[in-house]
Amino acid sequence: MKLKTLAIVCSSYAMGAVAFASSAMAKTEVDFWYSGGTKPQQLMTTLIAEFNSSQDEYVIKSALQGNYDETYQKLQAGLASKTAPEFVLLYSSQAQMMAKRNLVRDIRPYMDSTFNFNDFLGAFRQQVTAPDGLVYGLPAYGTTQIFYYNKRVLAEHGFTEKDLSTWQGVAKVSAAVSKKDAKGNTTFYGWEPMWGEDNLIDAAYSNGGKVISDDGKTILINSPEWITVWDSFRQWIHEDETMRIHHGGQGWEYWYKTIDDVMKDRALGYTGSSGDQGDLDFTKLGATTQPGWGNNPAAPQAGAVSFVMPKGTNDKASKGAFEFMKYYTNAENTARWSMLTGYIPARESVKQVPAYQDYTAKNPQALIPLKQASFASQNFFDPTKGKITDALSIAADQILIENIPAEKALKQAAKRAQRALDRANR
Repeated sequence: MKLKTLAIVCSSYAMGAVAFASSAMAKTEVDFWYSGGTKPQQLMTTLIAEFNSSQDEYVIKSALQGNYDETYQKLQAGLASKTAPEFVLLYSSQAQMMAKRNLVRDIRPYMDSTFNFNDFLGAFRQQVTAPDGLVYGLPAYGTTQIFYYNKRVLAEHGFTEKDLSTWQGVAKVSAAVSKKDAKGNTTFYGWEPMWGEDNLIDAAYSNGGKVISDDGKTILINSPEWITVWDSFRQWIHEDETMRIHHGGQGWEYWYKTIDDVMKDRALGYTGSSGDQGDLDFTKLGATTQPGWGNNPAAPQAGAVSFVMPKGTNDKASKGAFEFMKYYTNAENTARWSMLTGYIPARESVKQVPAYQDYTAKNPQALIPLKQASFASQNFFDPTKGKITDALSIAADQILIENIPAEKALKQAAKRAQRALDRANR
């Protein structure tokens, strides 16, 4: 009887030891939401797998979203229901809006003495740092929209890259290379701006336009600088029919249709993300910076896509989130990301990575986004929690899709935006 009791005790002790060991070996799960095209998805999956296997404390559980806006919208619901992930990938303007609402963790306490935040590009650091010093995001990579064009088609019509240095030049080239069938339908387009307000904002900035006055009180999107630019796009698309846009569809569908037109010889070129480079054939295409408007220098937007850590999540898991963010943004991985995807590397030290030096020497188009970032405008920050951006988005669709004159569309947008700004300034 005593032996049986001893056996039971020993068995229970052994089972408890196994359970304890199993518990000690359990990893803390860290939820992560992100989005991106095919190549970014592939490398993100690879980096997550590498990180998970490199240590025994954390495991990143990722969830792919349709796009950055979908991620942001879903995050708002997650914060309300207390189901938000430990970290997300967002545009820095979205991160700024979250910081304004006190919804993000300050990343500074996670940085130890070995973490060199000053190594991140100054323009990108600025986009994730509040005036009081709060660091509400960690730049993952930079993005800006640049020009991609068919080198053969451009040359065959007697043009060079220099002819694309102003929007007036782009319009001239587009008219010269466009083709129509016997019924008058365009079969080959000169240029395809990307759907949305971003390309139009870039062009307005390059005509000296501003969204808000310097004193922060007046909306300026119905000024001549804006109307001239936005109505020119309407004319090129709907009247001249030398340019067009793809719009609608699921996720990034419109984006890939635009790329396909250029890759499959249905258009000379398009305005797209620096991150498109991973999907393009540069034996066929060339890349250059966005143009100026008339005599005004180019001033397109450039911004950081950043890791953000929402408040209210598990504290231990948040440490795991930062450990992955640190792993992702080291110089070697930043170089890998930029070489595969074409996005702007976040760190200065990437220039010292031998593989990156060799790659950019052989692929000079990879330096175009960096070149543009050197003179670009900072991404617009909307102080009205998206109301101004929404007004611009509606106006852009009215002009690009519905052929509504820019003066009318922008006048309506300015009224909506001004009401929102007045409320925000109270």
